Amino acid sequence: MDEKKLFVGNLSYGVTNESLAAAFAGAGTVESAQVISDKFSGRSKGFGFVEMSSSEEAQNAISMFNEQELEGRPMIVNIARPKTERPPREF
Repeated sequence: MDEKKLFVGNLSYGVTNESLAAAFAGAGTVESAQVISDKFSGRSKGFGFVEMSSSEEAQNAISMFNEQELEGRPMIVNIARPKTERPPREF
């Protein structure tokens, strides 16, 4: 499991990749930051992922930012779990 990749939930819909990276830079070197958006509307889904340069920096980021506000909403920050395969949706 990648201990450097963080799940960041409860994001304000105004948060961008750049503002997410800038916020987490206070905890160390941010290798990537991505806000997940809806593929049809382009609107943020309210969560994203941040990858730090080390597991120590990732733990530091969790300590610093979990339940702290970013653009008016308290973030949920924890180690990202690997994506699991889901069956295709039926319509």
